[in-house]
Amino acid sequence: MSTDTALRPDTASENRAPRPPWIAGRAPARPAPGAALHNVSAATAALLGLVALGALIHEPVLIPPLAASAALVHCAPALPLAQPRSVVVGHLLGAAAGFAVAAVASHGSAWAAAVAAGVTLALTTLARTPHSPACATAVVIVLQSPAPARFVPLLFGATVLLVLTAFAASRVRRAAPKYPAYWW
Repeated sequence: MSTDTALRPDTASENRAPRPPWIAGRAPARPAPGAALHNVSAATAALLGLVALGALIHEPVLIPPLAASAALVHCAPALPLAQPRSVVVGHLLGAAAGFAVAAVASHGSAWAAAVAAGVTLALTTLARTPHSPACATAVVIVLQSPAPARFVPLLFGATVLLVLTAFAASRVRRAAPKYPAYWW
């Protein structure tokens, strides 16, 4: 093989048939490094704020569903799943479903947790507040049995805090998409 053929681009790939659309994919474009750094930093700061708040009041405030919510509001701020209505009301509906199912079924049951997640999905769909992390909130409640009088106010405050930090972060970086797309 001569050196000039080794330097030429691969012509075999040019002669291939185009990929079918279902293989080619439609993934979104990769974000600019500055945007990715901003989104990740803002989400991490919001989550660290929840941890700090929890340490201050000696109650765990950060739960896995809130980390998923932070990812949505900071990295996909235009999605309906990320809007304040969906974040706050979705988690409250998930809590209601989790406590209702836990009251009827045995606490700690994976079967009951799955039912609670399904009920949450139905409630958020009917209320037009889609937010997939809310299903995980229902699961956490069934599996861990937190005290409602402490859990619900903390959950409400944490979701409001996530929304407000996303609002503030979207105003800090000039090129960032403005959050929220709608409040209610």
